[in-house]
Amino acid sequence: MANIENKEDSSRPLGKSNFLLMAVSVALIIIGFLFTGSGEPSTEAGYNPDIFSPMRIVVGPTVAFVGFVLMFFAILYKKR
Repeated sequence: MANIENKEDSSRPLGKSNFLLMAVSVALIIIGFLFTGSGEPSTEAGYNPDIFSPMRIVVGPTVAFVGFVLMFFAILYKKR
């Protein structure tokens, strides 16, 4: 019986840990995009200097990039 369970589990290309890592990476990507796009944009009526805040130009893209890199490793991760 244990042999059958191991055989079924090994036939799947992605396991539970892969899906968990992919969910975390999707969450990081969404959070990064929210950081990048948050705040009021500049309009014709007035200039908003907040568009150049470190949260929008450094932290947001970095968090999104880490999410994309984690997604890459989540797909390739193989339990030993």
